[in-house]
Amino acid sequence: MPTNLHRYYGAGYSQFVVVGYVVMPEHVHLLFTEPERGNPSLVLAALKQTFAHRLLRELRAKTGARTDMLWSTPVAVGHIWQRRFYDFVVFTEKKRAAKLRYMHRNPVQRGLVPRPEDWL
Repeated sequence: MPTNLHRYYGAGYSQFVVVGYVVMPEHVHLLFTEPERGNPSLVLAALKQTFAHRLLRELRAKTGARTDMLWSTPVAVGHIWQRRFYDFVVFTEKKRAAKLRYMHRNPVQRGLVPRPEDWL
């Protein structure tokens, strides 16, 4: 059962738990459980699609007509994410902790903040 440290998603047939995430300026780290049905690629595709639709809707509402600032970027044609993602299967608690530590230390390693807890 999920704890307050996890976010449980049950939309559609792919029920899974987001264990951790870190949003970086140009990429995202995401650790989630294997979905109860379906496969991780479908879960990631659904998450990316939902986020992209919301972001595009908000950006287009703010800019109104096709302004150069928005419409000269990949966002103009609806591209938010790269097609490829890198996955890694975590089999042990030790590896899960290591992946979470890596994710949360990434902003520190990049020199964006002095401590992981400073990255919001």
